[in-house]
Amino acid sequence: MKRLLVVSDPPVAPGYLPRLRFLCDYLVQKGYDVTVLTEESDPLLFAHTYPIHTIRMYSGGKFDWFWKTVWTLLTDWHNRVFAKKSLQLSAISQPFDLVLCTAFSDFPLGAALRIARAQRLPLICDIRDLDEQVDDSRYQYRHQSRWLMPFRRLYRSVHIRRRNRVLRAATAISTISPWHADFIRRFNPKVEVVYNGYDASQFYPADKQADSFTLTYIGSLFDWQRPALERVRSIVEDINQSELRDQQSKIVFNLHTPQHDPIAHDRLGDAIRRSGVMLVLTSPSTHGMLTTKFYEALGCSKPVLCVPSDQGALAELIDYTHSGIATDDAEQIRAFLLRYYQSWQQQGYTMHPTVHREEFSREAQCEHLEKMIVSCL
Repeated sequence: MKRLLVVSDPPVAPGYLPRLRFLCDYLVQKGYDVTVLTEESDPLLFAHTYPIHTIRMYSGGKFDWFWKTVWTLLTDWHNRVFAKKSLQLSAISQPFDLVLCTAFSDFPLGAALRIARAQRLPLICDIRDLDEQVDDSRYQYRHQSRWLMPFRRLYRSVHIRRRNRVLRAATAISTISPWHADFIRRFNPKVEVVYNGYDASQFYPADKQADSFTLTYIGSLFDWQRPALERVRSIVEDINQSELRDQQSKIVFNLHTPQHDPIAHDRLGDAIRRSGVMLVLTSPSTHGMLTTKFYEALGCSKPVLCVPSDQGALAELIDYTHSGIATDDAEQIRAFLLRYYQSWQQQGYTMHPTVHREEFSREAQCEHLEKMIVSCL
């Protein structure tokens, strides 16, 4: 039995890192001995059959967080001390066969590299995000306190330099889109695309009757998405006041974010199946951002309206799967919404025929990542 050490940033609510959790469950089912190592954060309110060891790095006080953040900027304290504490754990001192690190930032990449080198193990890095995927790091640093914003350039340059050092040293790298893979190849040619995908046990097609026709957005909402959101709102309002003026039922716009009317994770599948059209908000200034909600809509065979087109990986994936449209053209948006409004009027639900859907299940992506693991052992 092969023993794998998975080093991860904290799996926090509401999703608890579904990419990580599904992979660990899959590997355990395949007979691997999986141990997860992460930083202490929110309570781990999800079922798991593998051990998860947490390490406390902050006391919870503001001053403690402040000086450790500054010291991390100067000395990489976060990665250094996390690795040191990890290697002192009795559970980690046992022999492993490989280290796999999943991260959105430079932590815990640096820690995972230190652990892998200390135990002379191959290291696979699973890169979920890159600073460069959105202009001026506006996506990455929404995780950071606002006091750091004036230091964004310094923070960004330090983070990128540390991240790239680990990427160069990794045995292999997986990442979420072709754009990310092309970017990472400048540091390490051994990189493969492993898409996020959807959990087929939760996100599947079904004819769910709905009392109203809803255009639904679910997920985080960043500043660079708001112009597209307001544009769609305006178009929906105009449709309701013109084409649907004499109709008793209008298009209902549903917005679900962590700050506004959030949906529990176990209710996401039904919420998507009862929706008329699923909205994805993006921007041409983003690169390779393939939101999980796109895959979940694909899994449910719901029509996807992506506004505007990112002119890149997301638009290409929508076209490849025939799952909807990616556009900023008002007339195309109107026609798409009215088409599925009429379908809902006739059937009480909407369904969108797709192709290649099964290629993007999480199980298919885990099979891909397992092949990478085997090749590195």
